[in-house]
Amino acid sequence: MVLKQALLVLADISGYTRFTRLRALSLLHAETIITELLETVIATARYPLQIAKLEGDAVFLFAEAGDDPAAAAQDVAAQVTRFFDAFQACTRRLAETSICPCQACGSISDLKLKVIVHAGQVAYKRIKQFDELAGEPVIRLHRLAKNSIREPEYILVTDAFYALSGPWAGPAPETRLEAVEGLEPSTVFVFYPSPAEGGAEPVRRGVWERVRQFARVNSLSVLRLVGLRSRAGLLRAP
Repeated sequence: MVLKQALLVLADISGYTRFTRLRALSLLHAETIITELLETVIATARYPLQIAKLEGDAVFLFAEAGDDPAAAAQDVAAQVTRFFDAFQACTRRLAETSICPCQACGSISDLKLKVIVHAGQVAYKRIKQFDELAGEPVIRLHRLAKNSIREPEYILVTDAFYALSGPWAGPAPETRLEAVEGLEPSTVFVFYPSPAEGGAEPVRRGVWERVRQFARVNSLSVLRLVGLRSRAGLLRAP
């Protein structure tokens, strides 16, 4: 076990709890949709960001701060911003190609992304091919997911990370003091990403594209049902 300075990212899908209350076909489709959205976020991430763990409706990522923590933090900040464009594009595509009448497929547009970003010294321990991270910064990162922000889509950046990354592009953030269960409060900076360009205008999709999408979601749902596909497989994604 070693101690290292790390940059921590928790990308969490808002609206997942309601999806898990669905039943039968709706629940299978909900799980498939959430998995595809997580895959989209993971596919957008680039080194030095790496997957630490999948956590239901969220993915926990980390990057070593290295010899130039400021440059690493700026890289992570740019990647986090791109998560939202990719996520919004994916939900828009899934919604536009859906012909399924189930509740899950009809609620795709309600799903949003929220990201918590923090920095600090963590303990690394290797378990098979995975790095397990532990320490107060990891606990703080996860507990900050339960905050007082009412908007479903945002980036919450702690003062520790912001001190490394410096100002982010776009409008000035909202500064808040967030309570953290069992720990000292955190000063945080909150950004509210704008909708992706073209997001307001739906794209007309051909009937065969809609049919293919419906068949693909159903086939993936069946694979999940029989245990041939799971979210754990995302950890082996390149």
